[in-house]
Amino acid sequence: MGSPYNGGLSDLVQIAPAAPRLPAWLRHSRTHFESVTNLKADLRRLKLHTVCESARCPNIHECFNRGAATFMILGNLCTRGCGFCSVPKADPRKVQFDLDPDEPENVARMAAALNCRYVVITSVNRDELPDGGSHHWALTVRAVKRALPEARVEVLTPDFNGDLDAVARVLDAGPDVYNHNMETVSRLYRRVRPQANYQQSLDVLRFAKQHRPEALTKSGLMVGLGETAEEVHALLRDLREQGQADIATIGQYLQPTRRNMAVREYVTPAAFDAYRDHGLSLGFKMVFAGPLVRSSYMADMVSAEASA
Repeated sequence: MGSPYNGGLSDLVQIAPAAPRLPAWLRHSRTHFESVTNLKADLRRLKLHTVCESARCPNIHECFNRGAATFMILGNLCTRGCGFCSVPKADPRKVQFDLDPDEPENVARMAAALNCRYVVITSVNRDELPDGGSHHWALTVRAVKRALPEARVEVLTPDFNGDLDAVARVLDAGPDVYNHNMETVSRLYRRVRPQANYQQSLDVLRFAKQHRPEALTKSGLMVGLGETAEEVHALLRDLREQGQADIATIGQYLQPTRRNMAVREYVTPAAFDAYRDHGLSLGFKMVFAGPLVRSSYMADMVSAEASA
């Protein structure tokens, strides 16, 4: 089981060399600066964060232009040092960062202002909190449900250090989709997610399906980190057989900053199609795979297709 404070955060993230030039299929040609600027201003007024910004998502212009954003709760400082992630890190032994008690209602207020029919909520890891932030999670989901009773809510949660009571607390708030990302294949966990545990994440997903069978379960992974096709197939099989996941998303890892892990390979669109087909053959209700796919990208469409 992963330990949240095994050494300093600086020990977990090393400066990586610059990645090679992006292939054509990964280059965005359309930008919407006005939409991005306006939505960012509205978010800041309510002291809200999005993973779209903090994780430097390549789809931010497209999504913000259509009024879609993935709210990131529990603040904007993460207690873990995953090698792939650009969300700001902090050690709670050195920096105090309290929860914002207004955040649940502010998320609901912003989602209502955007007239969202589908709301995606994620969070940083808060391993220093006794409940991992799960009470705050439940408050946020319920606030959104009150503000938008017809909307569907997807949660993308951390592993809560394997605390299944915390997972149940979030599920009991009534999300329609429970998402927890595996991120990478088992062999690469120590390098990619040094404070996480492969089997523990599978156990979280399995518990979610058993505790609330009516909710869709979902998980995402990145490729291009040095994994093999056989390892991706094994992960998809574990998600179905052990994690009981309904939906899988597969996207290309892109190095967000020089301090993050380098890209080892740019996976071709044809390879993503093959991963999708293999996943569907295992019994997933939906496999969304492509170079620019992210866990919450087009989440409304993915959920609708899985529910059909």
